[in-house]
Amino acid sequence: MARVHAAAIVDRRAELAGNVVVGPYAIVEAGAVLSQGCVIHPHAVVRSRSFLGPRTVVHPFAVIGGEPQAKSGGTGPARVEVGEGNVFREHSTVHGGTEGRVTRIGAFNWFMVGSHVAHDVVVGSNCVLANGVQLAGHVVVEDWVNFGGLSGVAQRARIGESAFVAAAAACERDVPPYVIVQGDRARVRGVNVVGLRRRSVPEASILALKRAVAKIWHSGTIRAQAMRGLDAEADPYVRALVRALQMAADA
Repeated sequence: MARVHAAAIVDRRAELAGNVVVGPYAIVEAGAVLSQGCVIHPHAVVRSRSFLGPRTVVHPFAVIGGEPQAKSGGTGPARVEVGEGNVFREHSTVHGGTEGRVTRIGAFNWFMVGSHVAHDVVVGSNCVLANGVQLAGHVVVEDWVNFGGLSGVAQRARIGESAFVAAAAACERDVPPYVIVQGDRARVRGVNVVGLRRRSVPEASILALKRAVAKIWHSGTIRAQAMRGLDAEADPYVRALVRALQMAADA
């Protein structure tokens, strides 16, 4: 059975699975779904049409769901779908999608204090958003991405797998996978070696990525020329990097 504090406000039309805990002064609106083992701390808010996967934790003053901050939001329901094992720390916010679309968050992500996920965003799994990170509408964040504090991403940009976005970086364009970006405006500085090693990526692949990044961004050669031959590189991570760059160029 769910454990709901007497001072919490939980609409009878919300769905609470077993072992859910809702603290005092928390609010769970009609149509919200809390899966097995979710914990909603005091003063947290889960808005209507929000689905929280198993063992999701929402800390005080965080708000999950609700209407998007978009002038053209339309009349469709603002929905949020959150996977397993996510943690939303204090004052983090996630807004629902526009025109009936869904804001989607994968599994085992960590959203630190004051981070914001805007409408229609897709976040993969195993990502970390440090304090004050801001994702604008329609952003796509792939798996294993780490954001330093106060960094931001412009609308419709894509942040590639295992990228590291340094603190206060301003990303106005797509970020390739496996790299570190830094600055205003954010630019590629090197390979995310620490993140790749944490994923147990082979050292040979890390070395191959270092050579590829040096050739593409730091050799002084035009990028299209620098990439020639890299798509035939035997290393799968280099091939994935080249594919991402080609897709961005064709978009």
